[in-house]
This record gives sequence, C-alpha cells and structure tokens, in this order.
Amino acid sequence: MDILASLSQGFAVALDPANLMYCFIGVLLGTIVGVLPGLGHSGTMAIILPLTFYFKDAGAIMLLAGIYYGSMYGGSTTSILLNIPGEAPSIVTCIDGYQMHRKGRGGAALGIAAFGSFIAGTVGVIGITFLSSVLTEWALKFGPPEYFALVMLGVALVTYLSQGSLLKGLIMVVLGMLIATIGMDPMRGGARYEFGTSYLLGGVDVIVIAMGMFALNEILHMMVGPAETGEVIRPPKRLRELLPNREEWKQSAMPIARGSVIGFLIGIIPGGGAILSTFASYAIEKKLSKTPELFGTGMIAGVAGPESANNGAAAGAFVPLMSLGIPSNVPAALLLGALMIHGITPGPMFMQMRPDVFWGVIASMYIGNVLLLILNLPLIGLFTRIAYVPVRLLVPILTFICLVGVYLTGYDRYDILVMIIFGLFSFAAKLAGFQVAPFIFGFLLGPIVETSFERSLTISQGEFGIFVVSPISISVLAVAALIWLAPLFSMLRRRLKGRSGGPLPITY
Repeated sequence: MDILASLSQGFAVALDPANLMYCFIGVLLGTIVGVLPGLGHSGTMAIILPLTFYFKDAGAIMLLAGIYYGSMYGGSTTSILLNIPGEAPSIVTCIDGYQMHRKGRGGAALGIAAFGSFIAGTVGVIGITFLSSVLTEWALKFGPPEYFALVMLGVALVTYLSQGSLLKGLIMVVLGMLIATIGMDPMRGGARYEFGTSYLLGGVDVIVIAMGMFALNEILHMMVGPAETGEVIRPPKRLRELLPNREEWKQSAMPIARGSVIGFLIGIIPGGGAILSTFASYAIEKKLSKTPELFGTGMIAGVAGPESANNGAAAGAFVPLMSLGIPSNVPAALLLGALMIHGITPGPMFMQMRPDVFWGVIASMYIGNVLLLILNLPLIGLFTRIAYVPVRLLVPILTFICLVGVYLTGYDRYDILVMIIFGLFSFAAKLAGFQVAPFIFGFLLGPIVETSFERSLTISQGEFGIFVVSPISISVLAVAALIWLAPLFSMLRRRLKGRSGGPLPITY
C-alpha cells in the first residue's frame, strides 16, 4: 500500500500542467529523433541538458526521460519502411520489419511495434515501481567474468540470426569484431589500426556502419534491380487493414511478453542496454519458432520481440540509476548529470529525500507510454504511404536521408566515405551469400568481449579459472556451449537416424 500511495503522489506531480507539457515535449522529440537517422537520443539529450537548468527539477527529468524512451518508439519507423535504422537498437527490426513492408504488411509491422513498445514500456515501469531494490542487488552481482560469459552467450545466439551457412555467419561475426578493434585500446590507451589518421582514433560509429550496410545496400539493390523492389501494392483504405490481424496478434503475443521481460532484465545490467536485448530477443524467438528458416523473410515475431525488448531495456536502465545512482548507459549518464545539476543525488536515499521527483518521474513514464501510443498509431497510415513512392523517386530521397543522417552523427565528411565503403562491402557480401546482421552484432559485441576478458584476467592476475568460479558465469557459459554444440548434435542425430535401417558404413 505504501508503494501505491507513493505512486499516487507521483501522478499528482506528473499531472501538473507544466510537468505534463514537459513529458509530452520529451516523447514527441524522442519520436522525431527516433525517426530521423543519425541524430540519436544521446545527442539530443546532450543538446537539451544545459537548457534544463532553467526548468523545475521534476519537469527537467521527465523531459529528458521522455526523449530517451520515446526514441525507442520512433526508431522502428524508418527501420521498417526504409531499411534505415533510426537508432542502433532498431538495427534488428530491419531484418524482418522491412521484409514485411515489402510484402505489403508495413502497417502491421508498425502497429505491432507500437503496441509492443507500449506493453513493454508499461511492464518495465511496473518493474521499476515494485522490483527496483531486488533487481538492483541482482545486477550488482555482474562483474567482468559474468559480462564475458553473457557476451559469449550473445555470440552463440548470433549464429541463429544467420541464414544459410553457419560458417559464413561466423566469418561475418569475426569480421565485425575485428572492425570494432579500430581506435583506442580501451585497456591500454594505445592507438590501433588508425592508419595514420586521427579520424579512426575514436573507432567507427555503429550508425555509420549500419546505414551503409542496411540503407545504402538496399539503395544499391534498388538501382540494379528496380523490378524486384518496385512492386506496386494498392494502398489500404481502412485503418484496420493497416493494423495487425488476428493471426499476427497470435504470433506476436508471446514474443512481446518474452521481449518485455528479457529487455527489462538486460536493461538493468550496466553495459547491457537495448542493443544487446534486441538481438537476444530475436535469437530466442528464432530458436523457439516452429519455422526458424522463415526469419529474415518477414516474420512478425522478429519485429514484436526486439521492439518490445528495446523499450523494456530503456525502462530497466532507470533501476540502477534511481536506486543506486549507477548509470547503465550513456542516456542514463546524461540523466544522472541532469539530476546533479538540480542538486539531487540518486541512490538509496533518493526515494526518501525527494519522493516527489522519484515517483513523479515513474508516474510520467506511465503517462508517456500512453502519449506515445496515441502519437504513433494515427501516423501509421501516413508512414505506410512511403510504400507507394516510385523507386525512381525513392532512391534519391533515401540517398539524401543517408547522407544527411550520417553527417549528423559526427559532423565529419569522412563518415560519408565510411558509409559508402561498408555499403559496397555489404552489397558484395550479400551477392556472395553472406548475411549482414551477424557482422553488425559482432561489431557491437567486440568491445564488450575485449574489455570484460582483459579486466577478468587483470583481476585474476592471468588465471583463466576466474571464468568458471562464479555460478552465474558457469551457468551462462554452459548454455552458450550447448548452443554451439546444438548443430553438431542435430547432425549426429540425423546421421544415426539415416543409418538405423542398415549397417553403419565406415567413413574416414
């Protein structure tokens, strides 16, 4: 009852007209930022942060928080309709969302993304409300060895993202990890593979790579084969034709539920974040599906799960921030800065010292999720009109969006060159039968693998046994090993089944 009484107090703060306006502006900006590729929620929050000094403390945090979780909604729009990830967590949505769009079900993909985001966001806020202290203690048990085990599990799960040859998928993962080593060594501070240019000292931005390998790749395919991508589909005339049908809802219900929980739990782990949660959700849905071979061809579960996971992770990031004062990602760090600007120290005493801000922000997240659903659903019909733009017009428009979006990531012309290089690379790789997604995930996981591995060995003074000491790391590594060995077991089972009718031949 104390929690419910405190939450009602929070709603009184959040429903104050000024605070409600801040919340609305935040989610609206977040949606716009998510739709526009390149700008990013972190960049927008950094721009807005100095202005919040002149706002009331609760309203300032509501505004910044709204930008963060609102961008998770908007990021799916360009991923589904244009194959351009508006935000890094939306990279996974491109895989099946864009294929649904090409089949004339872009509206359904947008609808399930909006509903899944709303459900996951609401589940996440409920989790913050009732489980903050328990989940924060669990998150603190993750040290470098546990992170390494978790990422090894992620690498194993990535193999299920690749269609066709497992070897080709692994090659792309390794290539992605190698590209991730460009820049400054995170442990020793030395420059690596910068080739004498200061541009590469900071590494290569994931959005630049993603826009090259997804958006520019798609543009190139449109240019060489317009008949394949320029199919004419009659625009839907009624709203219900744009929304998921009963069968699509049935296929999406459990992915949304699983994605909400997976995203929230990974989100509270410092360094976990929405990116890791999205491909974990996608891999799990593919593993649990009765038709895993259809993933990548327009499976709605491949949209519902990851979109729910990234919003669940956005909510989960608030748990360690507000309960312990520990930011789990860059947006959470910016929120921490905003709290400190207003003289608030988040942590165990935050709830007691400033209950109005603590519970007001939580209540605003309930309201913000409703506002986001109201904002996004009416726009589905407008967004899906992109499907009917002729290819001859769409190609220059997409090219312009890519050029502007990439330039906005770092205001550096070399980003455009890097996007073109990776666009050509992905175009050639796709022609050779290689998948793009494993490369991206390898790039994202590479720095975490390297940092957690080196930190673990530093702690143990070079003893590899540190990875099998913790029950958490042992369990996670065991699951990863089973996933790696699963194809071998399946092959052996098929061979034994094939030989059951006669004598076993001798093979060398």
